[in-house]
Amino acid sequence: MEKRTLGGTGHKSTLITLGGAIFIYPISDAEENAFIRFAFDHGVNHVDVAPTYGDAETRLGKWIKEYRGNLFLACKTDKRTKKEAWEELNKSLKLLQTDHFDLYQLHALDDPQELKTALSEDGAIRAVLEAKKQGLVKFIGITSHNPENISRALEGFNFDTVLLPVNYVLHAHPEPKNDYEPVLSLAKKRDLGVIAMKSVAKGPWPTNQKTSNTWYQPFATQKEVDEAVRFTLSQSVTTAASSSDIRIAKMMIDAAERYTPMKKKEQQELLLKASTYKPLFPA
Repeated sequence: MEKRTLGGTGHKSTLITLGGAIFIYPISDAEENAFIRFAFDHGVNHVDVAPTYGDAETRLGKWIKEYRGNLFLACKTDKRTKKEAWEELNKSLKLLQTDHFDLYQLHALDDPQELKTALSEDGAIRAVLEAKKQGLVKFIGITSHNPENISRALEGFNFDTVLLPVNYVLHAHPEPKNDYEPVLSLAKKRDLGVIAMKSVAKGPWPTNQKTSNTWYQPFATQKEVDEAVRFTLSQSVTTAASSSDIRIAKMMIDAAERYTPMKKKEQQELLLKASTYKPLFPA
């Protein structure tokens, strides 16, 4: 699988990042073993996990311990104060059986007031900076579904990476709360690593009947996943986080291994098709 440099971190991440969100939904040990080995056997070298992803940290711990030397490990905190973030960071280190994180991210910062708190003198960012000083963290990132808030965050702190939704349905319905282009442009200027999420999100579920382990309706055939992943990877991103649904995550890895840049004409055709879809954001 192709690798791209994750901004100023210098790390070459595979086109797909293994998303720990697969553990939000019940999966058996056999399913876990098969998928994790599948991902690592196919060269995936970037792992993204969070305490909010069910028992992901506990279950991934043994894998991180075994493969640590080959992995770029990214974790997150949704705590907003220094004390809470410090406690959570150290708990995550223990559960994931590692002595440091390659990347630690302020998670799900969609709200401007929460961003202000997190970047304050007693905010979560102070815990992350202390952890970096102690060698527990190498790089610092931010994640959000709200591109406007990421832009605000980049004005207040020199993050190393950003993680946000980048997909063609959003691009077909641009508005300030879902337009990722300004963030990608700024990231390019500052040499920030860009981790895309929701690349295979078609939109909200149309009914309460869900057929995948995702909180949004995903593209669910290999052809659809190929198109969605190709579009996302043809933007100014480094890597795309895999779906929380194992079946779709495997298709994403397959798509990435066959990736070729999507021509502008192909992108325009996709955007035209997506004009009838309802975008996932804003809700």
